[in-house]
Amino acid sequence: MYSEKVMEHFKNPRNMGEMKDADAIGEHGNPTCGDLMHIYIKVGEKNGEKIIKDISFQTFGCAAAIATSSMVTELAKGKSLEEASNISRDDVAESLDGLPPIKLHCSNLAADALKDAIKNYLDKKK
Repeated sequence: MYSEKVMEHFKNPRNMGEMKDADAIGEHGNPTCGDLMHIYIKVGEKNGEKIIKDISFQTFGCAAAIATSSMVTELAKGKSLEEASNISRDDVAESLDGLPPIKLHCSNLAADALKDAIKNYLDKKK
């Protein structure tokens, strides 16, 4: 049902845990399935561009929700805010070698939580 990559990120999630000194937090959930994701970002600067210096997550949900949260942190770390905000649900699912159709919404939640964190950061800086 799940790819080896999904199971690897579920069993050994990367960047998991609350970030106490985060610059911004994104939250996204699905009341139907009960999944809830928090993405924490720490923003730095490289060559005059704002980048995601550090990122972590807390996810309450199924194996796919945890795996997609882990993967989205891997995809976003070190990227500029603009590059990270362009990470799509397809990018997340493809990076995990696919998800069962019934679990594709999990990749959407992870990508949306990342976008929420970036938006919250930018809103604070206005």
